[in-house]
Amino acid sequence: MSFSAFELHADLLKAIKKKGFDQPTPIQRLAIPPLLQGRDIMATAVTGSGKTAAFLLPILQQLIGQPPGKTRVLVLVPTRELAVQIREHWEDLARYTSLKAAAVYGGVSPVPQAKAFRDRVAAVVATPGRLLDHLRQNVARLNDIRYLVLDEADRMLDMGFLPDIRRILEKLPAERQTLFFSATLPPPIVALARDMLNKPVSLNTTPQPLAAAGITHVAYPIPQELKSNLLLALLAQNESKSILTFTRTKHRANRLADFLERNGIRCGRIHGNRSQSQRTAALDGFKGGRFRVLVATDIAARGIDVEALGLVCNFDVPQQAEDYVHRVGRTGRANAAGDACTLVAPDEEGRLRSIEQTLGRRMPREKVPGFDYAKQDRIAPEAFAPERRQLRATRSPAYAPRETNMAEALAKRKMNVSKRFFGAGRAR
Repeated sequence: MSFSAFELHADLLKAIKKKGFDQPTPIQRLAIPPLLQGRDIMATAVTGSGKTAAFLLPILQQLIGQPPGKTRVLVLVPTRELAVQIREHWEDLARYTSLKAAAVYGGVSPVPQAKAFRDRVAAVVATPGRLLDHLRQNVARLNDIRYLVLDEADRMLDMGFLPDIRRILEKLPAERQTLFFSATLPPPIVALARDMLNKPVSLNTTPQPLAAAGITHVAYPIPQELKSNLLLALLAQNESKSILTFTRTKHRANRLADFLERNGIRCGRIHGNRSQSQRTAALDGFKGGRFRVLVATDIAARGIDVEALGLVCNFDVPQQAEDYVHRVGRTGRANAAGDACTLVAPDEEGRLRSIEQTLGRRMPREKVPGFDYAKQDRIAPEAFAPERRQLRATRSPAYAPRETNMAEALAKRKMNVSKRFFGAGRAR
């Protein structure tokens, strides 16, 4: 089956060919026909299966030929990275049309976003919080919205966006086509979708999360204090591969990134404490090959689209199977092959077994050839904080002398205190 079977506009077929899409993925085959008929849908599909094109293509098809000057499409997403990614997909698919899209999210200046609203771009891809800011400033106008998409709806619920989403819904016309797309749809999201959708078509809904079929999974049992050393060994073993690695918290992401840099590995980092410019620079550097490793928390699991990503590494075992699916879904995209590994400390084995049970597969436990599992110079991730001081010292020659001078000043102060209380002879 080819995309021409959907009777899409010639400009869209030309863009599809330009992107190198050969034939529609399963979710695209299922979703595009009912969407072209104007039906609401609630769809689940594994990460990397082509969900974005599945909802953008029918929307673009219906917009071509309509009078310009109105914002008719609103896509709500949980993260800034995903907003940018979908906007880029729109630009690729609409490259031979005049239909423009804008990404609206926090952490950057609202001025260009306000201009996009004034210019009435065809589509707005937004995080709920920043969109509400524009609504409160009477900048955003949503009265012409005819297509509403909630992408990664389960993640938005996890992140507490439900009240914001309800406030946004109050500003939208009742007459609209509503689409729910996500890799997982837990019961609370299904209940929300049924409240918002009008006789929706349910597509590919599964009782459990599934990873893409082309991904090879492996687990490496390892003491917690040796994880960082093992990751270095994996980097040496996979010299030609770029690696995206996930940590449980932003603090562990910083500690791991500092450790890798001290060992000569160029890496970027993405987590909630990084500014938008820092996150963008890290992702661009990773995509462009300047960083071999990108260390991230789960905030990045649903917004990173990197072509030919070599390996996804779970430095920490995720809490839930859904989180695992989204993490490893950064590789093996669009039916391609991919590799995923998980570093498993003894106290994380129970969590991994729970994930395996949900996924319906057991990951083979393997060891890295040549790695010294009895190493004495173990470095625990929790101990990385002091290493930051050493890292700064190597980067700033003036840092170590300052530290020495501070120590000397403290010793002199103690000496002066001793002289005041005990006399010069006692001080000596």
